[in-house]
Formats: sequence, structure tokens, C-alpha cells
Amino acid sequence: MSDNKNLSSNRKSDLLSKEVEHIDITSFDARNIVSSMEKMSFVSRETANAANIFNEMIRDKDCTIFLTLAGSTSAAGCMHIYRDLVKYNMVDAIVATGASIIDMDFFEALGFKHYQGSQYQDDTELRNNYVDRIYDTYIDEEELQICDKTIGEIADQLEPKSYTSREFIREVGKYLKTNAKKKDSLIEVAYDNNVPIFCPAFTDSSAGFGLVMHQERNPKNHITIDSIREFRELTEIKIKSKGSGLFMIGGGVPKNFIQDTVICAELLGKDVDMHKYAIQITVADSRDGACSSSTLKEANSWGKVDISKEQMVFAEATSVLPLIASDAYHKGEWKNRERKNFSKIFD
Repeated sequence: MSDNKNLSSNRKSDLLSKEVEHIDITSFDARNIVSSMEKMSFVSRETANAANIFNEMIRDKDCTIFLTLAGSTSAAGCMHIYRDLVKYNMVDAIVATGASIIDMDFFEALGFKHYQGSQYQDDTELRNNYVDRIYDTYIDEEELQICDKTIGEIADQLEPKSYTSREFIREVGKYLKTNAKKKDSLIEVAYDNNVPIFCPAFTDSSAGFGLVMHQERNPKNHITIDSIREFRELTEIKIKSKGSGLFMIGGGVPKNFIQDTVICAELLGKDVDMHKYAIQITVADSRDGACSSSTLKEANSWGKVDISKEQMVFAEATSVLPLIASDAYHKGEWKNRERKNFSKIFD
């Protein structure tokens, strides 16, 4: 039995031997590549146009820039891109899946890693070694369970009441200020720069497991997540913004949630404009009628997105996002922006 255990341990070490290294947009200048792509066609020209729209958002001093994240690009090497968009004042608020924020960013802040693997690996062998797979990327399930438990322990220390995901993630940011093993996570940098993070489907992540354990331990006095109030909070940011732009990675709940703020504000009797700028990077096909893959032009029919400055980029995000972000960083328009500090409006 002991020999079998050692064999399994050695195999797990082999599987988790090559760390994913997150790309650094400050280390290379994509401006020449992006400007050259403007003269091309297909996804290259879409990418260049998206980069130009993003830079226009950053130049527009009245524009609140919302970043939305769905999918697993953070685990795949884009984690530091999102952090740097916040750090260098190119994003004012974030709407994301719980997995992007907790299972990936918070997970690494605790000192854990994502690993390069193979999409062709025997998944039964992975399961036997307690290794989880995201396409060709691996995660140690035992470490992920520590992430779950840590979320529950953070919740145990909070006043029992309802929190929005934004409020709870801010508490996670406070926790990381003194407990992070990897500094400058997206959560911590957002906390430092008053950039609110919303996860409208928060329980669909490690946060959900952790909060279930928290409530099990504290059946009478526990915290809960109020997704309705957080919709009101996000809508309040839209109401306070003179203009707004969307930089959307993937689709799903984050994409729909931020677009719906326009409708919500109107129903509250507030005079707001549609989102003036919009970029979406996706591989989803709109022909099946799915909401996650609806085009930005379709969103215009709902009164959510102005189509004069929109660009769909039909590409896998890790292949084009580094170019768009590096182009914006090196163009330096962010140096002339004032921070919106939206987290402070809820204090």
C-alpha cells in the first residue's frame, strides 16, 4: 500500500511540474504589431479595431470602463494582464465569474499554482491523482480545497449579515493584505485602488463551497450573499457615470449583468445612455441563439449597447488579449486618467 501511495505521489509531481507563467504586457511593445494588423483582414483587423476602441475609452475622461471576465483565461496565463489593467488605471470596475476571482486569482494569492498539461491526458488518471483539468491546464484539487476552506474561514470572522459579492471580495482583499503568499493579486490590487469586483454568480465557484461550509458551522449566525443588492450597486455605478465602455472577455452572466444596468437604471427612472463603447472577445457562435454568444449589435436592440463604437473579436482570448492590453499600456493614455474610486461610493 505504501509503495502504491509513493507511485501515485511521484506521478502527481510529474503532472504538476510545469507552472503556467503569466504574460507581462509591460515587457513587450505590441504597438507596431497592432498598427500593422489594421492593414490586414479577418481577426487581425478586428483585433486592431478593438485596440483602437479600447484606447478611445481610456482617452475619454468621462468614460467608466467595465471589465467583464468569463472563462478560464486567468488560469491560462492572463492573470497579470487583468491585474495590470487595474494597476495602470485602465479599468474602473470588474464583473466576473466567481471562478475567475476565487478559484484562480485568490487561489494563486494563497501561494498555489496552475500548471501546463495536456488536453489529451487520461482524465481517469488525473482523477486518481486528485488533479483537475481545464483544457490543457492542471490544478491540484487538494490545494483547491484549501482555497474553499479559507473562504469559509474568512466568512467565519465577519459579522453575520447579508453581503454583496463586492463587499465580500473587498473583505477577501483585506485578508490578503496580511496573509497573501503571492502579492499583487487582482483582488489585492483592486482593493488598493478602490476598483470594485462583482461576481453575480458567486456561489458557482470555490466561494460557494466555502460559504456552504461556513453556514454549516454557523447555522444560526452566518453571512449570505445578496445578489439583488449587488445588481443595485452595479447599476449605481452606471448611474454615476457620464459615459461607459465595456471590455468583455467571453460572455455568460458577467456580460449580461453589466449590460442590464442600462435597463435597470431606466426602470428606476434615471436618464442614462447606452454603453457608448463595447468590445467582446469570444469564440461563441451566435447562430444557436444563445444569450452568451449574442452579438453587440443584438444588444443594441435591447437598448444596452450603442453600436457606433463596438467590435466583436472572434478569437480565443489568450491569443489576442495580450496584444490589445500591451498596445494600450505602451500608448500610455492611462497616465492622463483620474481614478474613479467607485468602491468609495459604498462606504
